[in-house]
Amino acid sequence: MSIFKRLRDLTLSNVYALIEKAEDPIKLTDQYIRDMQADLEDAEKAVASQIALEKKFKLLYEDQAALVEKRNEQAHLAAQAQNIDLARRALEEKKAAEQKMNEYKASYDQNKASADNLRAKLEEMRKQLVEMKNKRETLVARYNAAKAQQEINKAMSGFNSDSATSGLKRMEEKMLQMEAQAEASNELNTKERSLDEEFAALGKDKAVEDELAALLKQYENK
Repeated sequence: MSIFKRLRDLTLSNVYALIEKAEDPIKLTDQYIRDMQADLEDAEKAVASQIALEKKFKLLYEDQAALVEKRNEQAHLAAQAQNIDLARRALEEKKAAEQKMNEYKASYDQNKASADNLRAKLEEMRKQLVEMKNKRETLVARYNAAKAQQEINKAMSGFNSDSATSGLKRMEEKMLQMEAQAEASNELNTKERSLDEEFAALGKDKAVEDELAALLKQYENK
């Protein structure tokens, strides 16, 4: 016996309440949907069988009604022809046909009522199945939203604004220290380069002066 059959006496609202309390509501809802679909298939077969009976007795009833009408007309024709024996036989068959017609009519009415009742229940089951499927979509959306919120909360729980601020402050201090060291190193390199340049210039000036003195000496005696 399926879960849904066991809970057939419950309203959908009560079923939903059970689902809401379940550890895995999606899984339980899917189970209900499968059970409802199985019940719906069984109901459809039952309705089809009942409709077949309804149609069967309707045809039997209509056939006997037509036979009653036919034998009645034949009885009148025989009476007009003064054929008493033939008229009697026609009336006898008419009476037997009327009895069968009434029996088939009763069976037809009974089976039609049962078929109409099953049709109504089948339609209700279809509506409930659609409602359950819609409920599943809502549950999936809520479940995913709750799961996402849990992930966000978990990620946020490891985030400490104070520690982050302290870390940024330490990083800033370290950067300032590195910038100060770079600036001091640059100043030292600048001073060393200036001294080398002075000596280089000094040597360059002496060479120029020596060359100038040699040039002037060439023209002293002229």
